[in-house]
Amino acid sequence: MKKAARSVLWILACLPLNAISQERTQDELKKGFNFIETRVYSIQEDARILKLFDGLRVADVSDGMDMVGLPRAGLVDPAIHADWLDPKDLSHQLRGIAVTARYVPTQRPDRPGSGQKFQDWEGHFYNSYSHEAFTKLIRPGTVVVLDDVEEKDVGTIGSFNILYWKSLGAVGVVTDASSRDTDEIAIEKIPLYLRKKGRGIRPGRNELESVNRPVSIGGVLVCPGDVVVADADGVIVVPREHVEQVANYAREILQKDKSARKQLYEKLKMPSDRTIK
Repeated sequence: MKKAARSVLWILACLPLNAISQERTQDELKKGFNFIETRVYSIQEDARILKLFDGLRVADVSDGMDMVGLPRAGLVDPAIHADWLDPKDLSHQLRGIAVTARYVPTQRPDRPGSGQKFQDWEGHFYNSYSHEAFTKLIRPGTVVVLDDVEEKDVGTIGSFNILYWKSLGAVGVVTDASSRDTDEIAIEKIPLYLRKKGRGIRPGRNELESVNRPVSIGGVLVCPGDVVVADADGVIVVPREHVEQVANYAREILQKDKSARKQLYEKLKMPSDRTIK
């Protein structure tokens, strides 16, 4: 074997798999190619992981991320905030496993064609281009994470479909764009974290690009299977490979905080509440 050939083989053997995967043919790349793998987890695995995060606050998880060497890696832009708050029962909080979808601006006509009824055009657009294929993946403990078109007034989320997602097992929704029907969603008490209010419909504004692929939400990478925690402080995303270590650190931090605050409650003769139990 020639020296040059041996050198090439040695280099390939030493490259990580993700580097080797870049060696794709022109035809493969023309068709579109995903370089980040989507991993699949069982219901049992998800349930075990979610139990580790039960009751943890965003602040606890953020400190845990710092302790594993991931400061700033999971903190979502604070512009993405809780749409409604429940200071008594804290029902606005969510902890779940990400199922992702990405909507993009459409290049299709934004109105019916000549002689076409608006309702027919609208229904066809919903069913063919701006549908909700990701609902097939929702199960108990799911957080629906939508990378949407924040520049447009698109009400991708509304009081009906978010309630339907809840009926499938979703514990809440995080979007980097908007939602409509926010009065009703607050009454329904479905945790929703969004950038702004919306009013428009999807047809003529956006279309579904992908389901259960990595998305970017508020400057943070969210992969399917990641853990999402959200409360009044904002939203944080924990990469799946670090969830156990982060949760263990966060639990220790929370317990110390509860113990210290309980002593102050007693000193100040304040009535006990759920945050120190």
